[in-house]
Amino acid sequence: MITLYSFGPYFGLPDASPFVLKTMTLLKLADIPYVENHEGFSRAPKGKLPYIDDEGTIVADSTFIRFHIEKKYGVDLDAKLTPEQRAQGWALEKMLEEHLYWIIVHARWIDDANFERGAARFFDSIPAPIRPLVKAFVRRKIARSLRAQGVGRHSEAEIAELGRRDIEALAVLLGEKPFLFGDEPSGADATAFAFIAEVLASENDMPTRSAALAKANLVAYRDRLLKAYFPRFAN
Repeated sequence: MITLYSFGPYFGLPDASPFVLKTMTLLKLADIPYVENHEGFSRAPKGKLPYIDDEGTIVADSTFIRFHIEKKYGVDLDAKLTPEQRAQGWALEKMLEEHLYWIIVHARWIDDANFERGAARFFDSIPAPIRPLVKAFVRRKIARSLRAQGVGRHSEAEIAELGRRDIEALAVLLGEKPFLFGDEPSGADATAFAFIAEVLASENDMPTRSAALAKANLVAYRDRLLKAYFPRFAN
């Protein structure tokens, strides 16, 4: 049995992290059972979640977890895709993971109101006397990461425009199809679903969320995958 190390449910979703939610969805698409453990962050091999323990084999990072389960369990989540579609899926995933992700991080951690509604809850278990210090330390660290990555150097209006373009690209690629490449989900759907679900979380009051809410196909896509794979969290 695979143990998936995760943060746990937040924001009305199965997990606070799009990468953990992506991994959960990949495992469900592959029909591989797993159990969650919410106590593994301090032991994360790469300092981040998710990672898995597959009967003693530790694999960190959502993409390498996918590579592992496809190889070990003989699953090809893109089996019905053409080479061109596989390439499109990879490019789309990287847009979401390496670009849109940082826009979500900026909204959650830098905006004070969003932080208090959402990410501040991550610190509830910390003793009250030191909680403000820990919050401030982590937020400063994340702000430095955002600046190093680049998103943190932009104005609010510029960040909003970048997020809008990501949302527009995803909405156009999805179109009126049930899934990104037709009537059945592929590996890229796990990533697209996870990121759209996190963007649409009500705790994120940001222009990118407004842009996603304006795309009926993306909202329906989020709802469709939640109902299919995480019915407890479906509306």
